[in-house]
Amino acid sequence: MADNRSSSATGGTMVQVRVIGVARDTEQQHVILLKPVDEPAAEGRMLPVWIGEQEATAILVAVQGSITPRPLAHDLMASMLHELEAEVERVEVTRIEDGTYFAEITLFTPHGLRVIDARPSDAIALASRTHTSIWVADEVLDVAGVEDTVSEPAADEHEVDEFRRFLEGIDPEDFTD
Repeated sequence: MADNRSSSATGGTMVQVRVIGVARDTEQQHVILLKPVDEPAAEGRMLPVWIGEQEATAILVAVQGSITPRPLAHDLMASMLHELEAEVERVEVTRIEDGTYFAEITLFTPHGLRVIDARPSDAIALASRTHTSIWVADEVLDVAGVEDTVSEPAADEHEVDEFRRFLEGIDPEDFTD
């Protein structure tokens, strides 16, 4: 398998993704956009994951490399793992059920590998701080992935306008059965 494809613990295939942005949809809800690392900008598909405001801030702080005056919760988690001689091996968005995404954090510890259930927003925020790979199950991309019609990063006003138009057409209810 290529470096950007992997098998999950449950046997399904996974694709490595990267965070391409955090935005707001038409209802002012925060959405994080994940894109497979092997797909060029404005081609293929991306995965929108709706998250809370605090989680959006936590992810943006990490992705942008900003320094906060005091540690945020995910900074604390990363520090605790370091002090316990554990490290995040990878995070996975494993499934979607009734519009809700599920994730797992795989830790390498002195006692072996441990897999922890997590919200995708927390897993992605932690991965962003620890520079750990993020993976999404192919099945999740098949169910909830959308066509990527925007360029990354938005370098000029035209691209920003295209991105805004795209987000205006996304509704969280589009991903429920």
